[in-house]
Amino acid sequence: MTAHDVRGVAEAALDWISASRAGFRLGDGALAPDGDVNTSWKPLGELAQVCVCVRRATDPGDPLHRTASDLLDFAWHQTDKGALFHELQHLEPFATYPLEVYAAFASAGLRHRGYEEAAATVARTRGWRVTEQEPNRRLSVLNSERRSGIPEHDGFPEALRRTWLGGLPEPWTFERAAGYTLTHVVFHLTDWGLIPQGLPPSVATYLRHWLPPWLDTCLEDGQWDLSCELLAVAASLPRLPERAVLQDAWTRLAAAQDDDGAVPEVGPVRGERAAVTGFAGCYHSTLMAAFAAVLTLGRIDGDGSGGTAAGQHPLPRAARPNPNGQGAPG
Repeated sequence: MTAHDVRGVAEAALDWISASRAGFRLGDGALAPDGDVNTSWKPLGELAQVCVCVRRATDPGDPLHRTASDLLDFAWHQTDKGALFHELQHLEPFATYPLEVYAAFASAGLRHRGYEEAAATVARTRGWRVTEQEPNRRLSVLNSERRSGIPEHDGFPEALRRTWLGGLPEPWTFERAAGYTLTHVVFHLTDWGLIPQGLPPSVATYLRHWLPPWLDTCLEDGQWDLSCELLAVAASLPRLPERAVLQDAWTRLAAAQDDDGAVPEVGPVRGERAAVTGFAGCYHSTLMAAFAAVLTLGRIDGDGSGGTAAGQHPLPRAARPNPNGQGAPG
């Protein structure tokens, strides 16, 4: 599979996202006390983050850049140019998700002074510093503080040590929930692929060894959403995996992409599992396909052809773990 083919995945995915933008609208319940953040703010924040990544990985004259800019503008207007974040800050002052969503916009220069002042005030409290969070979520908050110009309340190395990936666990303990956790740890440490050197050498080496078999297993099981995230991790490593690994993975992912550009979160497996369709079953995996594709293009067109170092060998199939352990994506 060539760079042209990878770009084709990105173009088709962004076309579907653009045509499906109505699904990302916040709606009237975005500020409701009983509103579902996972169906309102979360999709919008994910849209904004992917658009930011596409924009910074492409030239202004590139159609991908223009589409991402249009979608980012759409997402920003959904927040009333940041005013809704200010309202959320008053309604839920110690909730972290408003800052995590806002940080994507802030990284693109879209800012709301009133929200940032209010968020910075809360971030100086003891209550904010001792809020109990899963370790990978703590990294998300730290990176969001950094991107929003708020002093970080904890250190990245300390937070990393408490994560599954930071512990360099036995590779056979990888399963679906761990997969989603490790991908987001990498995204936060590298600022969504912008700074591959943000990964400590020990973590980068560990991932270079074990990411290929994990990716292969997820692709074989039709875990397209997690496969896209793992491909984004691959493109965020200081040194890319073998070119043959990437070529095989992108060929299989492209075959799973629908003609309209959508990528289902999971595919059918031997009649035991049906593919999930519709906006809810495709939007995240389609966003991740676009994200992984532009990161990959930036590396293979720039510094990054992969390659096995002298003395290293591909891992045997027997070492490949099962992705279907207990748990759900974070």
